[in-house]
Amino acid sequence: MNQKKTPWYFLVVLILAGESVFILPFVLSRVFRPTVLDAFALDNVQLGLCFSVYGIVALVVSYLFGGPIADKFPPRKLIAVALWMTAFGGVFYATFPRFEQLKWLYGYWGFTTIFLFWAPMIKAARVWGGKRAQGKAFGFLDGGRGLVGASFGVMGVFIFSLFIPSEVADASLLERRVAFEQVILVSSTIVALVGILVWFFMKLDRESEKEINIDKITPSQVKEVARLPAVQLLMVIILCAYVGYKITDVFSLYAQDVMLYDQVQSAQVGTFLLFIRPVIGVFIGFIGDRTQITFWLLISFIISFIGALLFAVGIISSSETFLFFLSVLVVATGVYAARSLYFAVMQQGKVPLVLTGTAVGLISLVGYTPDIFAGPAIGYLLDSAPGVTGHRHVFWMLALFSFIGGIAAWRYFVLFRKS
Repeated sequence: MNQKKTPWYFLVVLILAGESVFILPFVLSRVFRPTVLDAFALDNVQLGLCFSVYGIVALVVSYLFGGPIADKFPPRKLIAVALWMTAFGGVFYATFPRFEQLKWLYGYWGFTTIFLFWAPMIKAARVWGGKRAQGKAFGFLDGGRGLVGASFGVMGVFIFSLFIPSEVADASLLERRVAFEQVILVSSTIVALVGILVWFFMKLDRESEKEINIDKITPSQVKEVARLPAVQLLMVIILCAYVGYKITDVFSLYAQDVMLYDQVQSAQVGTFLLFIRPVIGVFIGFIGDRTQITFWLLISFIISFIGALLFAVGIISSSETFLFFLSVLVVATGVYAARSLYFAVMQQGKVPLVLTGTAVGLISLVGYTPDIFAGPAIGYLLDSAPGVTGHRHVFWMLALFSFIGGIAAWRYFVLFRKS
């Protein structure tokens, strides 16, 4: 695929789509968690069960069977339909369904945002990157998604405040539900509009579409893809990198429990992470394309491992503010760099472009299992040893997975160094 056939706005629209599709199931509940719990009459366990239903549908059905679909149909059509179907779910979400109905909604979103979306998004990024710009394609994609997610959060808070007639702390449950309903409806409208942009601005000419699509996916082709060394190694690499990404969620809690920050200061730590992600994505994308991209994937795990040790050995105390933020920056750099690069190395690993969707489905089936086990494992480590000890155990977990991921990345680098 010649990169000249895919203009810059192709990637911009893909970035918008790449985060917009996850706004309704995840970003809103992350930004407005207390409001979501109150408005839907949920406790934390029930909300967690909704996420579990999403994860089960994604892993059992969507990743595996959605991959081959992405190799049969043009990415823009699947991505646009996924956005429209997800936005439709948002209309139902705005009616504040009961817990049982909410679980069905999250299962539905597990289908629309993964089966119809995930593999086509990765394939579209490979198409834009061509042979020479895979690092930029995936670095910009992940970094841009982070920026879009942060922007949606800011927009949602602004809309919410517009529809609260009094001080937020004094607002009644009904007032907060009305305000949050507007946030949901505006977000759903934007998601649908992004689908329209995808439909019209991610078009490829017929010759290009023929190059990247295949009429029929056979079981023998699936087996052939599963046997590729790159696919097998990426299963391990992405699993380890995704555990690291999940562990970055504890930084704000670390700030409160260990650094003794108040809730506002702890939230600022989380905001700091939101803006590190796009910077790292863009930076690592540029340098990856100018050198060996597989080398930088290996370096990212080494950086993550070093950062994990800084926390795990217990040298960061409430009086070490500079060291705390430096260590956060080190871990975030390693984790976000790995996240930006792990699909970018598919081309160097000789994964056929036409079978990208099938490969992504197989890789994701293993690579994203942390959606099921990482949360409970982190929670167990934190609850079994409250305070700094529990946090140290979590970062030992990060060090272990960074070490394993580093070994897999080193093997990938050695195998495909001359590609």
